[in-house]
Amino acid sequence: MSTMSKVSVGAKRLLLGRPFRSDRLGHTLLPKRIALPVFASDAMSSVAYAPQEIFLVLSVAGLSAIALAPWVGVAVAVVMVVVVASYRQNVHAYPSGGGDYEVATVNLGPNAGLTVAAALLVDYVLTVAVSITSAAENIGSAIPFVHEHKVLFCVMAIALIAAVNLRGIKESGAVLAIPTYAFIFGVAAMLIWGFVKIFVLGDTVNAETSKYDIVPEQDHLMGLAMVFLVARAFSSGCAALTGVEAISNGVPAFQKPKSRNAATTLLMLGAFSILLLLGIVMLAQEIGAKYVLDPVKDLAGVPEGYQQKSIIAQIAEAVFSGFPPGFYAIAVVTALILMLAANTAFNGFPVLGSVLAQDRFLPRQLHTRGDRLAFSNGIVFLAIAAVGFVVAFGAEVTSLIQLYIVGVFVSFTLSQTGMVRHWTRHLKTETDPDARRRMIRSRIINAIGMLMTGTVLVVVLITKFTAGAWMAILAMVLLFILMKLIHRHYSSVQRELDEAVEGDDEVLPSRTHSIVLVSTLHLPTRRALRYARATRPDVLEALTVNVDDRETRKLVSEWEDSDVTIPLKVVASPYREVTRPIISYVRRIRRESPRDVITVFIPEYVVGHWWEQILHNQSALRIKTRLLFEPGVMVTSVPWQLSSSEERGKRMQTRYIAPGDVRRGFTSEEKTR
Repeated sequence: MSTMSKVSVGAKRLLLGRPFRSDRLGHTLLPKRIALPVFASDAMSSVAYAPQEIFLVLSVAGLSAIALAPWVGVAVAVVMVVVVASYRQNVHAYPSGGGDYEVATVNLGPNAGLTVAAALLVDYVLTVAVSITSAAENIGSAIPFVHEHKVLFCVMAIALIAAVNLRGIKESGAVLAIPTYAFIFGVAAMLIWGFVKIFVLGDTVNAETSKYDIVPEQDHLMGLAMVFLVARAFSSGCAALTGVEAISNGVPAFQKPKSRNAATTLLMLGAFSILLLLGIVMLAQEIGAKYVLDPVKDLAGVPEGYQQKSIIAQIAEAVFSGFPPGFYAIAVVTALILMLAANTAFNGFPVLGSVLAQDRFLPRQLHTRGDRLAFSNGIVFLAIAAVGFVVAFGAEVTSLIQLYIVGVFVSFTLSQTGMVRHWTRHLKTETDPDARRRMIRSRIINAIGMLMTGTVLVVVLITKFTAGAWMAILAMVLLFILMKLIHRHYSSVQRELDEAVEGDDEVLPSRTHSIVLVSTLHLPTRRALRYARATRPDVLEALTVNVDDRETRKLVSEWEDSDVTIPLKVVASPYREVTRPIISYVRRIRRESPRDVITVFIPEYVVGHWWEQILHNQSALRIKTRLLFEPGVMVTSVPWQLSSSEERGKRMQTRYIAPGDVRRGFTSEEKTR
């Protein structure tokens, strides 16, 4: 193994750990205490920026509109209750891990399922982008360097989280547990202490921005304009619902009983999210916190260069006034939960991608588990896509969030519609009274969920379409078309192979015709000639292309003087090409004897360094590439190991683990025995 290979393998093991055997898969399943931070970190973290987005939208109309923030928060909480109750039915009915995709496919058809899949995949990518950029914004409030280099910070954070997930789902859950629980209990303690100071102790608690007045862009909004503004604030606040669907996609990752544990985790997620969301909105309203798009322009009286803090940072600063450790503790856990919120997507996206790959809608590589039994290819793909969005939008939360939540409400609505049809279908055949009562109750819950999420989807589309949601919709449409094309290709290949099997009459080739390509008469050529003769073909000949008359005459002379008895044929090449004359010669043989199988033997050098590959085998590579498209032609490479490859070969025999060896249960020690 070369020094570069050693370094790369060592770095991989340092970041990801040692490979897991396939029989260790059961050890990676999650108990509820770990499943909550793994699958709920997104929903938990959204309470840090969803209230902020409500205040941001309402600030357009001034202080009078901000007074509506608690009511908008209550509306979001109601939707959360309905969605959580609906998804508890989903995890019991469809515990296989297909989630909304499986529900929609089974009950509404493959196109509906694929629509859900496209929406969820796009939304998972945006979940990572929004969570990480929001973390950068919060950390930037305390560390100016991060604020000045947000894009770089986001890219590094995404890479770090991807590496954690590549180590395996259980290890990433253990990493997430501490900051997630610290955020839940830290923010809960802050809210309780804030309300106690205001309503029990009678203290005056004011946010930093309470002394500034908002300069409204539209201070006379009435009627439909005000309704539209409130609806837009509501749609932004509904970002708090993202992440709920991840549990239905991740049921297979739970310990048994899987469905019950997933439903319990979903209930805990909903309870914590609702309490924290309402608490932050109401306390922010009580202490006069404000959040605007441009503080210098939209806040009257702020000093030049004023840097606006996030809503949750303003609350912490006001509540823990005189106790800096409390403020910094909230700042730290908020930043951590926002950074790690992306982990929900890193667990949901690869599982959904694996299901879609198994159904032939995505490349099959996404269905394969890596060394650590995680869906490594899906994790890497998600990280790259999220980095693309972050860079494209300059790590701006306000810009990215306009694309957000469209996909998740598309999947919510179609999933709940599918569940209604699911219960209706089963009620037609169910005769047990108790079972029927449970099904009717579940159908009612899912029907309410369908109506509620469908209404929210319409509101989101109306209020966010021109603000950027159209880009998310376009991405979903393009991804839908791409998955249809991939499925068409796989289906076409399968039909072709099936027809080939059915039409195969097992007639053997009439003869085998072997051709050894020759440029000079040296040891690699002699080895290729010996190997070709050992296959006992009916016809064996050597072939060279005349691109240089002097070199060709020299080769013919050496051939005639040697002990080689295989005939050498010379093909003319007036334009000094090598590949085309060989292809033409092979095609001529095929035309003359269509039932013959032609085998072309190509001597090749095996080199030990990447730069040597550039200097050798280029003609062989071009010839092989062209011959692969010729029917009835087999291509065989005959390797000749150069001295530079010998040392590397010896080390690879003792140290190298081939792709798939870990999944087959081999280790490096076993391979050397």
